[in-house]
Amino acid sequence: MHNQKFAQLALSHVRREYPNKLDHVLLGPDDLRGPAALHPVFYGSFDWHSCVHGYWLLATVLRHTPDIPSAAQIIELFDGQFTTERMAVEIAYASHSARGGFERPYGWAWLLMLQAELRRHTSAQGARWAAVLQPLTDVFVGRFLAFLPKATYPIRVGTHFNTAFAVRLALEYADEAGDTTLAVALRDAATRWYGHDRACQAWEPGGDDFLSSALMQAECMRVVLGPDAFVSWFDAFLPDLAARQPATLFAPAHVSDRTDGKIAHLDGLNLSRAWCWRRIATALPAADARVAVARHAANEHLAASLPHVAGDYMGEHWLATFALLALLAA
Repeated sequence: MHNQKFAQLALSHVRREYPNKLDHVLLGPDDLRGPAALHPVFYGSFDWHSCVHGYWLLATVLRHTPDIPSAAQIIELFDGQFTTERMAVEIAYASHSARGGFERPYGWAWLLMLQAELRRHTSAQGARWAAVLQPLTDVFVGRFLAFLPKATYPIRVGTHFNTAFAVRLALEYADEAGDTTLAVALRDAATRWYGHDRACQAWEPGGDDFLSSALMQAECMRVVLGPDAFVSWFDAFLPDLAARQPATLFAPAHVSDRTDGKIAHLDGLNLSRAWCWRRIATALPAADARVAVARHAANEHLAASLPHVAGDYMGEHWLATFALLALLAA
């Protein structure tokens, strides 16, 4: 039921050009162009990165439920949008030397996440879409490899700049594609940034967070470290979790105005926390009392915001992605 609803939401906005919030550096008067001219593939969904993960949602839903009523529409969309001609414009834009900060790191990570998903498709059409996307993927792999060694400090905010989230998503591609160079660079950076963190205070949420700084870091390190090392690290990172402390991590955020794009981020916080709580629970020993604590917290956060995935475009253009992450984590 959710997959069809989410697919219809994404189909309604990935080719909706306006309203649109561009991340665009003007290099000259010829750059005064609209979203579809600048980004012939990823021009919809209010902003570039939301459009990318809208396509991730559609590709993921199609793989998990290939008989979904929207399947034909999804296939038609990818066939029409994922062409070498359209993608060449995206590649030229993203690879320009003056645009090294374009969508760093959130959009980079989602583009790699999309490619990881397309690589999991076993159909000829999925392979074709992945082949079209690969050159753009390579651009952002290069961006990561150039950025990570000089990123002295992590970025812990609960918004697009969060480096733990970027590493977590980018590792989906690195591990799926067998790109050991990228995988090592990502794991080295995360270990350098977060490996010695202890007794996290979880000073969150902020008023426009859609990621939990604390839980996203934990979910990142779950993937970075592997099972045994993660549990040891996690014990020190959130030592009072069994007592539901820090308490703020267990209280779903209140969303006072879902028509306000920044405040609507807080629904995303609830959904992304649910995703993190569920994934963290899978990494703890089965008899660990924290498993039930984490699962209960996940369910509370999901219940708070899943009913609000649709309703206003400020949330509707992106929230289903995070709802799907949380639901798949179960």
